[in-house]
Amino acid sequence: MVSLYLVMFFAALVVIIIARGVIVVRQAEVVIIERLGKYYKTLPSGLHIIIPIFDKTRSIHWRYNKADYRGQVVVVQKEENRIDMRENVYDFPRQNVITADNVSMNINALLYFQITDPYKAVYEIGNLPEAIEKLTQTSLRNVIGELSLDLTFTSRDSINHKLRLILDEATDKWGVKVNRVELQEIQPPEEIRTAMEKQMRAERDKRAKILTADGEKEYQIRVAEGERQARIARADGEAQSRLLVAEAERKSIMLIAEALKDTGADPAKYQIALKYIEAFHDLVQKGDKTVVLPYESSALLGSVKTMANLFDRGI
Repeated sequence: MVSLYLVMFFAALVVIIIARGVIVVRQAEVVIIERLGKYYKTLPSGLHIIIPIFDKTRSIHWRYNKADYRGQVVVVQKEENRIDMRENVYDFPRQNVITADNVSMNINALLYFQITDPYKAVYEIGNLPEAIEKLTQTSLRNVIGELSLDLTFTSRDSINHKLRLILDEATDKWGVKVNRVELQEIQPPEEIRTAMEKQMRAERDKRAKILTADGEKEYQIRVAEGERQARIARADGEAQSRLLVAEAERKSIMLIAEALKDTGADPAKYQIALKYIEAFHDLVQKGDKTVVLPYESSALLGSVKTMANLFDRGI
């Protein structure tokens, strides 16, 4: 009976030892194994068997500051024995920086990084997240300190690029790859914000006035162009009308000359006499009681009467 208990005891002990020696690592994670307190190997994703008592997983204690949804700084502590190899993002708390023109402002940044060498991330730095946070803060102060307030707002891409290069180079010895750095929010002092809002309103008013002036100018140009085109069209019409009238008169004179070629009468005098009659008719229509006619008009009218008689006789 005692031997049966011993067998069961040893069997249970073997099962426990085997169970403790089996490690399943999930995808995109690694586990650091130490043998007798010294680094032994890094386990990738999959099923692995280690020797209990001799081999142990390395516990990782990470501590860093994080901003909550209210913007308050919260201390986060993590203790785990697995390292996430995926890209991580840290939302660092807002910090105070001073520009080159001595303007104090608050800036918070987002950092996207990825662990590429688990051994360095564990053994080359004591607290990786906190080290990255402090390095980001000091680098951000140095970069912003070289820029004026206006350049800080207009050079976000340049600031992000410069910070990424600085952090990527500094964290390389920690087995970390910094992929992106983004300035999330820039908060200048209240008086600076008020002055900037006034400047933006003035700039918008200026642009509105410029657009109005440009529109009025364009309108005047179009109106003048339309009037010029109208004058040209009227002049072309009048010229065409005069050409048609002149052509009609030319044909009329040719017909009269053809009709009077055997009589010896002057067709030009006939045309002039007709103009006199039209003018006289217009004067009478105006209601003038006294009409003054030049002496030559009587001779012209006599010529018209003579030529009319000739036409009536069919000459």
